[in-house]
Amino acid sequence: MELKEFIENFASQFEDTDASVFNPATRFHDLDEWSSLTALSVIAMVDEEYDVTLKGDDIRKAETIEDLFKAVQSKM
Repeated sequence: MELKEFIENFASQFEDTDASVFNPATRFHDLDEWSSLTALSVIAMVDEEYDVTLKGDDIRKAETIEDLFKAVQSKM
């Protein structure tokens, strides 16, 4: 699993946010489009793409996309 691929998959969960906004340091909780529904979409994407089960707590603790990437990596 590569960070670039993870960011692309993460960004695909957003309909209205431009893909150029997403990078390792993006604080995704601060995005206008971020919601509990988006969080569920990210959890489902991680389960489907990486066969890793994220919990809401994992998402709450992560501040950036890279933090979330590391959380997923640690569960692989």
